Amino acid sequence: MDDSSTEKNNIVQAVDVCIDVLLDVAKNPDIRLSEIASNLSETKPRILRMLRTMEQRGLVRKSDSGTYRLGTTAIVLGTAASTQVDLVRIANPILEELGQKANETTQLRIIDNGESLCIAKFEPMRDLRVQAMIGRRRPLTAGSYKVLLAYLQPQVQQQMIPDVLPKLTKRTITDRGKLVAELEKIKRQGFCVSFGEVSEQLVSVSVPVLAFDGSVIAAVNVGAPAFRTQRSDVDRFIVLLKDASSKISARLGW
Repeated sequence: MDDSSTEKNNIVQAVDVCIDVLLDVAKNPDIRLSEIASNLSETKPRILRMLRTMEQRGLVRKSDSGTYRLGTTAIVLGTAASTQVDLVRIANPILEELGQKANETTQLRIIDNGESLCIAKFEPMRDLRVQAMIGRRRPLTAGSYKVLLAYLQPQVQQQMIPDVLPKLTKRTITDRGKLVAELEKIKRQGFCVSFGEVSEQLVSVSVPVLAFDGSVIAAVNVGAPAFRTQRSDVDRFIVLLKDASSKISARLGW
């Protein structure tokens, strides 16, 4: 079986059509049910069920005259998507500048589905360097990406911390109380340093990136092999990271 056949088998048809309906409403504000059904070659009863479901979730809203346009939930999603796209566009040259100054790998990570997700990176031209991968996920409770967790509101932070903390190396914090105390320290100092919490051969330093409202939208990071990283290097990384974070935050409106 080829890849295209596998992809088709993995598609949920109703969801696929529902997305088509949402896109049709997005492209044609104040569109009528009959027009959507005609555009998508679907029956009106089927389209109506989808519209009612999306209306309940705020993705579309129905006017008094019976037409449809995007709802508040769709607007929130659009704003979030725009912010993330802008974030990567803004961050890429700053990540490269940071990576060249540090001569180490740099990353930009966000919180996604309870994990840290790499959305941008830069790797220096060195034979031995930390390998970064866009799309790679890591636990929020291990490594320097704890900085993302540290800046969340307390009630949200507690929800994000799992009952059982994953142990990746002997240095990983697995006690909830110790983790909470460490998060408080990270927030006070404004950065997080990890010595071998995710990989014993890795030193990682992260600083938060602030959105226009002062909330943490991402973390900027330098990762380096432990064998060549001294405390003086870590101190230099912190200074460079704070400068990079300030530049990204400023361009996001902070």
